[in-house]
Amino acid sequence: EVRLTLTGGGSVQFGGSLRLSCKCPGLTLNGAELAFYRQSPGKKCDMISRILEDGTISDMEGRARIGRDGSAADTFNLQLSALTPADTAEYFCSVEGGWPDVCPRLETGYWSQGTQVTVSP
Repeated sequence: EVRLTLTGGGSVQFGGSLRLSCKCPGLTLNGAELAFYRQSPGKKCDMISRILEDGTISDMEGRARIGRDGSAADTFNLQLSALTPADTAEYFCSVEGGWPDVCPRLETGYWSQGTQVTVSP
């Protein structure tokens, strides 16, 4: 079973930024849909950014920037800036994960474990 590895979460100060990295061992990322999500308690899973199968980037959040890692073919990253306490959530990445209501939806695509991001005021 392939499980993605998500790193880079933790505590961040108001106004700061974070970089999450999603390593996808054994997967071919070219031509796949890659995405980052987050979920807060009591809320639906929200897609933050995704790279479509044709390479088009779609950022749902204007402060987000998703991209392939230039030094690792099996990794993609998310940069999220101007953080506020509203960005506090558990974050996930997926390959072909779709649009789930709850993260992770393990029956669709490949998923990482969640990583907590907490933004202090």
